[in-house]
Amino acid sequence: MSSRTVRSAPRIAAALAAAVLAVTPAGCAGSTGGTAAASPPAPSQTTAAASTVSLATATTSLGTVLVDGKGMTLYMFDKDMQNATASACSGQCATTWPALEVPAGETPQLKGVTGTVGTITGVDGKPQVTLNGWPLYHFAKDAAAGDVNGQGVNGIWWVLSPSGQRMAG
Repeated sequence: MSSRTVRSAPRIAAALAAAVLAVTPAGCAGSTGGTAAASPPAPSQTTAAASTVSLATATTSLGTVLVDGKGMTLYMFDKDMQNATASACSGQCATTWPALEVPAGETPQLKGVTGTVGTITGVDGKPQVTLNGWPLYHFAKDAAAGDVNGQGVNGIWWVLSPSGQRMAG
């Protein structure tokens, strides 16, 4: 009977391994955006994976400021018009100051943010997140969470408070 059990254990292990391998590519493809799955993921899985945009707050050398879900500081641009329908930052500006985008139809998750969140059409046609009507941007020279290197650049780029107010100075 024990030799029978020993033979059954490898068969069970092989069956479990096959089941895991059959499931793993589909799960990995959904989380990384790959296409290794035999069949495409359901639309809700793709949307759920892509809708990880969030707004939060962080304490920096400038005080409590608005950040994205990775802790990277977000900025507003004085040349944008509050509550406008499009961004004024294009070309090299958009390269240095990438827009905070969100998948169409999604709303960022909020943690500690009290301003009104919305979207406009970004320069690339994708939805760009706004706070109190101000389009939000990252600064390419901020390398780590909490960096505020974009504050005051050219006298037109500013961090925002959690309520969406410009923090100049």
